[in-house]
Amino acid sequence: MLRIPLPPQLVEQAREYATGERTPAEPRNAATVVLLRPSPEGSSVYLLRRQTSMAFAGGMCVFPGGGVDPRDFDATIAWHGPSPADWAERLGTDEETARALVCAAVRETFEESGVLLAGPSPDTVIADTTGEDWEADRVALEGRDLAFTEFLSRRGLVLRTDLLGVWSGWLTPVFEPRRYRTWFFVAAMPEGQRTRDVSTESSSVHWTGALGAVEAVDAEEMLMLPPTYLTCLEIAQYAGPEEVLAAAHGRRVEMFTPEVEGEGDEATLSMPEALRPLVEERLGS
Repeated sequence: MLRIPLPPQLVEQAREYATGERTPAEPRNAATVVLLRPSPEGSSVYLLRRQTSMAFAGGMCVFPGGGVDPRDFDATIAWHGPSPADWAERLGTDEETARALVCAAVRETFEESGVLLAGPSPDTVIADTTGEDWEADRVALEGRDLAFTEFLSRRGLVLRTDLLGVWSGWLTPVFEPRRYRTWFFVAAMPEGQRTRDVSTESSSVHWTGALGAVEAVDAEEMLMLPPTYLTCLEIAQYAGPEEVLAAAHGRRVEMFTPEVEGEGDEATLSMPEALRPLVEERLGS
């Protein structure tokens, strides 16, 4: 997993995009959230195994997340935490897009796990989202029959953006037919809430230690895209969720696009230079 050689046809495709012979697909903005809870080895992360029939990342284990919806741009949403302007600086984008990304992160997490980072006041978090009425709203949100702003307003809830931390940003390589510009967030599992296997896009869900996930991928017992794998590897370096969130506090996103490096049978995808020492250490272990 760490440095898997790329198929020759993929290397050739990448070269054709680099020379302008092919035009890359336009990427869609997306947000994903690494849900964390303490474990004996540091942090556990919540993973969904995507249906093998999915056009993008079928069979892969991923964090909850998805594309930004046009209604995520609604500026009337009840908001607590860093301002959209602050989020824009952290996410490396404009204020309007930053607001939509934060909304998408919280909405998609609720849609795909049942976990809601919102509360009836700026200093509280909803304790239980497992009732039938909550599930009806979750299904309506997932089906785009209900706007996230309307959902929060009707329930008298405030979006707790202060519970999110910024982690990284990944742009799908140019040779992929479906491309996403994805901002990675981190968040601790709210006290009292629990995850539920509710997403229609996943075949199974589970909590696993961040390091355990890395080891499972290395043993070919689990499939992950490189950004998910490298995020798990990085998070495994911290003592627990508190330390991860503390590290996230000062982060600023620089969107990274993996590119082909090397030639022939040695061609692989590049990675952020900051993560290279972790990968080399793991390769040498």
